[in-house]
Amino acid sequence: MKFAIMLGLFCVLPAWAARPFVTDDARLTTAGSCQVESWTRSYEHRQEVWALPACNPGGNLEITAGAGRAREDGAPASTDYVLQLKTLFKPLESDGWGWGLALGRMQHPGSEPGPNQFGNTYAYLPFSAAFGRDRYIVHANLGWLRDRASRQDRATWGLGLEYYPAPRVALIAESFGDDQAQPYWQTGLRYSIVPELLQVDTTVGAQHDGRRGGRWLSLGLRWTPARLFSRP
Repeated sequence: MKFAIMLGLFCVLPAWAARPFVTDDARLTTAGSCQVESWTRSYEHRQEVWALPACNPGGNLEITAGAGRAREDGAPASTDYVLQLKTLFKPLESDGWGWGLALGRMQHPGSEPGPNQFGNTYAYLPFSAAFGRDRYIVHANLGWLRDRASRQDRATWGLGLEYYPAPRVALIAESFGDDQAQPYWQTGLRYSIVPELLQVDTTVGAQHDGRRGGRWLSLGLRWTPARLFSRP
């Protein structure tokens, strides 16, 4: 899911390779169709629920618009909104490579107007390379994020690996972060219940500083129908 979206949330609130990645990939939602990625993430004192629908009606422009709801112990719930555009300059090919560009905005409305309403604007380049008859796929991201709350610009990065020991099973590992904080890591697996249509996943992760409160467990669901629009 969406590298800068999730990194921005980690930076503001202390995640396209398909779910459960945060590091994005050089692939798009199927042309003429949509997909929905949803997940829940549980920390020691915090719960999050997310849904990110994405559509690619024309073939090379993926539009993502979604939201997440978070609740921390003893605090009111908060909602974040995301809008992102993504295109590819070279799609990822079998045992090949690809890259593209993503631009987005994340909004975290406050309960009061004015300075309590802040958001992050971001951009990044997703790169992917496949090896070994597509059993190994490496993803790398390099980007920029403007944190409106702190008025800081951040250089962002991500590096991930997915490995397919069986056709329906993918093992994943990744690390991601920015130039102003300790990076994050997560590892887990994805299973295709119905290939090319319905997937489930789970991961564990944390920040590299080792704080117990920053560890998480996530569970996700991804629905990817072949076509929802007429052919362009």
